[in-house]
Amino acid sequence: MRAAPSCPRCFEPLHAPSPWSSAWRCGVHGDVLPLQPALRPSASALDALIQRTRVPVWLPWPLPPAWLVTGFAWVGDERSGARAGVVAISGPSIVDGPADMLLVAEEPGVGLGAAYAGLPGPDPGPGFGAGPSHAKLDACGHPTALWCVEGADDRAVYVGEALGHWLWAVAWPPEAGVLVALEELDLRDLRDGALPDLPYGALTPRLGGEAGS
Repeated sequence: MRAAPSCPRCFEPLHAPSPWSSAWRCGVHGDVLPLQPALRPSASALDALIQRTRVPVWLPWPLPPAWLVTGFAWVGDERSGARAGVVAISGPSIVDGPADMLLVAEEPGVGLGAAYAGLPGPDPGPGFGAGPSHAKLDACGHPTALWCVEGADDRAVYVGEALGHWLWAVAWPPEAGVLVALEELDLRDLRDGALPDLPYGALTPRLGGEAGS
């Protein structure tokens, strides 16, 4: 897992601000907001994210049976606040073995959801929203449509809009996408207070942008 900020679009190291520029800079994508190191799953880490975020902090509640919260991440710095936020959950897949899902809320142009999806980004790209939606969920009491987009082969990717921001759900293995497609999840914005007593597990490596395995 990273120990320093990285690019939210490719997960590569960044050039830190200097006396000549206040921006974080990626060698490929230019000036970007920094993806901060992942936060280990805990109530204090969640509180830290909530205190700085400018976007929703989505969590399916109740969680699917036997699933746990397995980390948080955010994009931004102390000046900008969190312009993208991620909640990771993990549990049993419908086939043998574990599954992971990242729920990303972000401002347009940040590119973190697309990076987790395996897309060039920074946003869903051409064709998004064309035709009937592929899944629906409830986000803070509002019916929300999601469309399946083609990302990397080893994951399922759904994206829509909620509360004025992109909402991404990226699941490994692809079969775990059935939770989005068929379960009609109820998403809660954890900024709203009265937090439930969340079950926490070990930190998932997915937050660091690890592909595949």
